[in-house]
Amino acid sequence: MISAKLGHFLDKPLGPLTKRFPLSPNFLTIIGFLITLFAAIVIPHNIRLGGVLILIGGMFDMLDGIVARTRGATSRFGAFLDSVLDRYSDAFLFLAIAWYLAANGHHTGALLSLGTLVGAFLISYARARAEGLGESCHVGIMERPERIVLLIFATLTGWIVPVLWIMLILTHITVFQRINHVRKIMSKK
Repeated sequence: MISAKLGHFLDKPLGPLTKRFPLSPNFLTIIGFLITLFAAIVIPHNIRLGGVLILIGGMFDMLDGIVARTRGATSRFGAFLDSVLDRYSDAFLFLAIAWYLAANGHHTGALLSLGTLVGAFLISYARARAEGLGESCHVGIMERPERIVLLIFATLTGWIVPVLWIMLILTHITVFQRINHVRKIMSKK
C-alpha cells in the first residue's frame, strides 16, 4: 500500500543528490542489510536501539531504489538481490523480536512474531509465484514497507505485542488478498 501510493515520491526531490552519490544501488542494498542484521543482534538486548537501527537500515533500503531509478541503473540482478536480502532481513528481525519476547517471558508474543514472519514470507512467495505464472501481484494491505514502519513503531514505543497482533492478522489477510487476486485474474482466462 505504501509502495503503491508513495513508491517513487522521493525520486524527484532526491534525484539531483543521488545522481552524485558515489555508491552503487547494490552496495546501498548490502549496507542496509548489514545495518538491519546488526539491529537484529541488538534487539534482544536493547529493543529501542534496535528500532533506531531498523529505521536507519530502512532508509538505506529505500535509498537503493531511488539511486537505481534516478541514475537509470536498475537491473534485474539488483531487484533480485534486494528481494533476497529483504527476506533475510525480515527473518532476522522477527526472530530477534521473538527471542526478545521469549527471554522476557512473553511466549505468546514470541509466537505472534513467528506467525507474522510466516505471513511475511507467504506474502512474498505469493507474489513471486504469481509472477512466475506470468501474473502481476502487487496487492494487499500489509506489504514490506508497512511491516517495517510498524516494527519501528513497536520497538520505539514498547507496544510490541499489540502491534504484532495487528501485523499477524494483516499479513495473513494480505496473503488471502493475493490468492484471491490471482484467482480472479486466472478465472478470466
